[in-house]
Amino acid sequence: MNPESEQRAVRIQKLEALRSEGYDPFAIERYDRTHFAGSIVENAPRHMDQQVRIAGRITATRAMGKAMFLDVTDETGKIQVYVRRDDLGEQAYARVKSFDIGDIVGVGGHVFQTRTGETSIHAGEIALLAKCLRPIPMGKDVDGVKHAALTDVEVRHRHRYLDFIVNPESRDLLVKRSRLITAVRRFLDDSGFVEVETPVLQAVAGGAAARPFVTHHNALDADFKLRISLELPLKRLIVGGFPRVYEIGRVFRNEGVSPRHNPEFTLMELYQAYADLDDMMDLVERMYEAACIAVHGSPVFRARMADGHEAEIDLSARPWRRLSILDGIHEYGGVEPDDLADLSSAHRVCERFGIDPAREPSLGGIIEKLHEQCVQPHLVQPTFITDFPVETSPLAKRKPGCPHLTRRFEVYMATQELGNAFSEMNDPIEQRARFEDQVRQHALGNEEAHPMDEDFLMALEYGMPPTGGLGVGMDRLAMVLTGITSIKEVIAFPLVRPDH
Repeated sequence: MNPESEQRAVRIQKLEALRSEGYDPFAIERYDRTHFAGSIVENAPRHMDQQVRIAGRITATRAMGKAMFLDVTDETGKIQVYVRRDDLGEQAYARVKSFDIGDIVGVGGHVFQTRTGETSIHAGEIALLAKCLRPIPMGKDVDGVKHAALTDVEVRHRHRYLDFIVNPESRDLLVKRSRLITAVRRFLDDSGFVEVETPVLQAVAGGAAARPFVTHHNALDADFKLRISLELPLKRLIVGGFPRVYEIGRVFRNEGVSPRHNPEFTLMELYQAYADLDDMMDLVERMYEAACIAVHGSPVFRARMADGHEAEIDLSARPWRRLSILDGIHEYGGVEPDDLADLSSAHRVCERFGIDPAREPSLGGIIEKLHEQCVQPHLVQPTFITDFPVETSPLAKRKPGCPHLTRRFEVYMATQELGNAFSEMNDPIEQRARFEDQVRQHALGNEEAHPMDEDFLMALEYGMPPTGGLGVGMDRLAMVLTGITSIKEVIAFPLVRPDH
């Protein structure tokens, strides 16, 4: 039997002993708290000698004969609890001495200060509310420095609840993520957008370049796909007369896992009738600033890049930089725009940068690959990259005077792509031609090419007004605004390989 199994067996015996005495912690349904640990410690003078009731998890114990100290931690922080046998009685004190680290307890007593100056609770009562049957790897304080005991990334992500127990900073990231999403939702509501919900199961999964997950509907005996985007249903609503719509929801892409990608993630998409790409830029600048203020209390934050470098970013410093994708490749890669005018010359550029042209069969794909390799690592301050190729932007309007480019931007910050926006294609004839080109690309081996969607084309034929659209990966935005370099840290339960 390994040490963890031995400890589990001992803890189960303690639980059975309590039950044999007529005390079952799992029969308790509620506990009335009057205060929180963190607020008592932070406002100690105000609470001194006050009667309080708190509840939390035991994170440390120190026994001294007829008295003992417990550290009890709740969602706000930690407080020391002083327990004396003379106050509780022999039986109750013996019960408390049997408590283990990880047990959840309720404590009633008065606040006082120890001789060493630590704010504590002198317990008049203490109740076991839930028995922890497995040992928790709690961190230790050494010379005033907190040393985490649970640092293995695989274990933290596989057993996320344990990570949240041991590492309060992991919980804090999810709280900040929640504030961010709330701020975005409030910003859009206040801007006149209507929040809607669209289907997760779709016959045609479109709106993005990604492979979908496929499932089977037994009653209909038909295959459906989990949505990879929110775009096409929301545009149907624009056709139907909704002038401003948005959705914040989960989408699913059958792709790899990386520090920037999780196959299941939260996407926000919005569409605004009678608006264009420039309106979307203005909206992004204001909305991201509001999100940053919700997280940090200020539009200024410190970003951390994957290579460890940090930079201060001020989201209120508007307007943000605008840079066309070809100008960016010229500025950071030294490639002249004329060298990317056709496929044969672009292949020669690929040789210079070690790009396999066979994996990027279209000119647009090569341009985007060069951007990713040469330009993106330099985009630390907020930047709109504009004028994307038409081959990789099947749902965007062409740029006037430059039919091979589109009215599309991606917004970058801290070297991460944090949004994608179009002046939306609303010409049903050209949209059909674009879809047909995507179908041809799929036949040539591009598994992420956009499928034909006849129902969406029918909707466009009824008339969609000029529309601006925006998509934002909320997980990645939260990652950047919280200074984290792995997207898994801002997802409550990131995807991990099944543990067999």
